[in-house]
Amino acid sequence: MAATLKRPPPPSSQSVWGEIPSCIRVLFIANRQRTGGWLAEALVAENGRQVVLDEVGGATAGLGRLRDEAFDAVLLSHEPGELDAVELVAGYRAGGADEAIVVLGNQSEQQMAASCFESGADAYVCAHTTTTRNLLWVVARAVQRHQLTRENRRLNLAEHQRLQRERDEAEKLLVQQRSLIADLEAIQRQCKLPSGKAAPPRRGRSEEHTAGAPSRPSAANPPAGLPRELTQHYRELLRTYVIMGSGNLAAEMSRLANMLTTSGVSARQTMQLHLHVLEELVHGLGTRSTRHVMTRADLLALEMMIHLAEGYRERYQERIHPPAQRMLPGFERPARLAA
Repeated sequence: MAATLKRPPPPSSQSVWGEIPSCIRVLFIANRQRTGGWLAEALVAENGRQVVLDEVGGATAGLGRLRDEAFDAVLLSHEPGELDAVELVAGYRAGGADEAIVVLGNQSEQQMAASCFESGADAYVCAHTTTTRNLLWVVARAVQRHQLTRENRRLNLAEHQRLQRERDEAEKLLVQQRSLIADLEAIQRQCKLPSGKAAPPRRGRSEEHTAGAPSRPSAANPPAGLPRELTQHYRELLRTYVIMGSGNLAAEMSRLANMLTTSGVSARQTMQLHLHVLEELVHGLGTRSTRHVMTRADLLALEMMIHLAEGYRERYQERIHPPAQRMLPGFERPARLAA
């Protein structure tokens, strides 16, 4: 049995929560007594939106229709001994049924509502005490709830996939940065070899990436040659930089760069320190987003390299142009006369 009914659209000032979906397709699974059948039939006489109602007899026929066709909601007759809606709903949910299910029965809601909710039904309606308008709104609310649930599930899945892509991109970027540092280290070793002696062969980047963990520095120990205090200081600086940005940390970064240049720390060692601390921070994020952290970390590394390069440039200028002792005022002329 199929029946349709149309109602004029509500005023535009009405909120979406006060509206019934424009089209609801309902499957009515009835028993021989058709418990609640008059309510299902009365939906066609209710001044509601368009409602498409299909009726089948028995649990097997209902399960077959749910398997072959899509419905927004299911009305299920409850008659103990003939069609136990509580067990049927539990079986439907265990089989993956995602439609809104409303149980129609002769018992009171105080007797049956809790059992229906526990089995997975969305509502229980007593056929003797309800109205068709109330049934229409119960079905509409159940349909909206399942639509929101499916949308929320889809958004959660999309968010999980986005976070996973960000973590994969962060891991790939860290691998590439470690490979660049390894390339620089190999070039420095080759420059230090005596002339005529060939450098030991080095694996390509693709081979290093497949090698995995051996080329990756341990997160438990600071980079070789750098004190733990410096690692802890840089760790706190990176965390503060991620939160505040570079605006309030320019003086702090200038002091750190001056300390690094005074200690003779190279740019390669500084980047090793940066990657060591950044890996710890990224791995501690868990399921949270890494995009903001990686972006701020890249800015920190760039700014640190600028300060470090400027510090070494100033020291180089001081070395090639050392300060000269100048004569005090009034002593320059006698010195030239004496010459």
